[in-house]
Amino acid sequence: MSNLFINQSGCYDPTAGMALSKIQREQNAKDKALQREMLRARPLVYLCTDFLGNMVVSDWKSAKFCKYIVRKGKIPISRQLLYSQVFDTKVPSQREMEQQYALALLGLCSEVWVFRENTTLPAKVHAEIRYARKLGKPVKFFDSKELKLWL
Repeated sequence: MSNLFINQSGCYDPTAGMALSKIQREQNAKDKALQREMLRARPLVYLCTDFLGNMVVSDWKSAKFCKYIVRKGKIPISRQLLYSQVFDTKVPSQREMEQQYALALLGLCSEVWVFRENTTLPAKVHAEIRYARKLGKPVKFFDSKELKLWL
């Protein structure tokens, strides 16, 4: 028996309890609908980075870029943060699977944002950009040094 069915005197009150239960269910439904609408209104952004080597630094920078994307009112999807601990990219079959999973996520996103520190991009980033353009998704480029996100 829920506290909604107990009145101020401590007595069981089914009429008030049913009414309060209905109000609570309606409010929960409104809250869920609002959450769905808020998520629908926020586009997914696929994050591409050119970081290679030190995984700790790469993860840290990717997290900073994700925070930047959130501040811009969008939902970030980061291959680096999702799969760096899941797949061993030194194993060709796992590297291929990671690439397939990443491209599947990219297909769900409405935009692709490329954050780079170097003038040349790795082959996997070029593949992601080509795939995004093939799908007609906008691709935006950011110079991570200019953003100064980690200062």
